[in-house]
Amino acid sequence: MILVQLGTHELEFPRMLQLIEECIDEGVIDEKIMVQRGNTKYQSDKMEFVEYLSYEEMEVLTKEARYILTHGGTGSIITSIRHGKKVVAFPRLKKYNEHNDDHQEEILDMMESQEYIKVCHDGDDLVQIIKDLDNFEPKVFSSDNSKMVGILRNFIDGIDTRHTKKR
Repeated sequence: MILVQLGTHELEFPRMLQLIEECIDEGVIDEKIMVQRGNTKYQSDKMEFVEYLSYEEMEVLTKEARYILTHGGTGSIITSIRHGKKVVAFPRLKKYNEHNDDHQEEILDMMESQEYIKVCHDGDDLVQIIKDLDNFEPKVFSSDNSKMVGILRNFIDGIDTRHTKKR
């Protein structure tokens, strides 16, 4: 089983599900797909959907999943890699009205550069990323909050600077 997590953000994220459905159509994914879709109203008879899951339900499905396809939410990603799962993350992008800004892209780039996850950026070939997952050995997660706090501080400082310049 493959677990797909779209999180709980109020904006829809159908682009990710369309890419996954293309992989199903091409035969790259040929197993059960369980989707936690949140506010995304996408429909397909090729996947099973649930809007929201409790923490306990998500834990069970994460443990059962062969790998995880997820939005760029840090909670979803960290839970998955703590369980030793291979993760492909998709940043929600502002240009598609999937998020208010592109912070997920910045966070995912950092996590990918440290070899915790694979990222499917806008325009990347998800088919190839999934084919290459068998050869991907993610780094074992160890919590180093100082790095994440630094990244978040820099991001917030950047927001403050942008808002200050507009005044």
